[in-house]
Amino acid sequence: MSKVDFYILPTDSLSARLDFACKLCEKAWRLGHRVYLHCQDAEQRSELDQRLWRFKGEAFVPHDLAEVHADADVVLGLADNAGEHHGLLINLGASVPGFVGQFERVAEIVVEEPAIRQSARERFRFYREQGYALQDHRLQRL
Repeated sequence: MSKVDFYILPTDSLSARLDFACKLCEKAWRLGHRVYLHCQDAEQRSELDQRLWRFKGEAFVPHDLAEVHADADVVLGLADNAGEHHGLLINLGASVPGFVGQFERVAEIVVEEPAIRQSARERFRFYREQGYALQDHRLQRL
């Protein structure tokens, strides 16, 4: 069963949420993990796509869209299917994706924006009721 980590950021900035997703993705990718970033919608995915190319100066995280190159080490997806990915799921959606059980690790990134916090509480409840191993990380600064 997947291990689920909730990263609670001390801000209400949606931009900080995407920046943290990039940092987490880069760290996992550099450690050799395959990463699936599940996005809320096409607009969020487009923004995340751009950030992964430029978030860290000269460095970038090679990635692709799930529909274009589903077997890339890092993919950004919207669909109900994560393909062959089993490593790390970074869930930026408002709900738990139906394919969550195929992943070894799941990361949920929470900011203090009311709608994000509320949907995170609902996801936390779901994971707890399903018996997932849960851990929360309250970050002090970004």
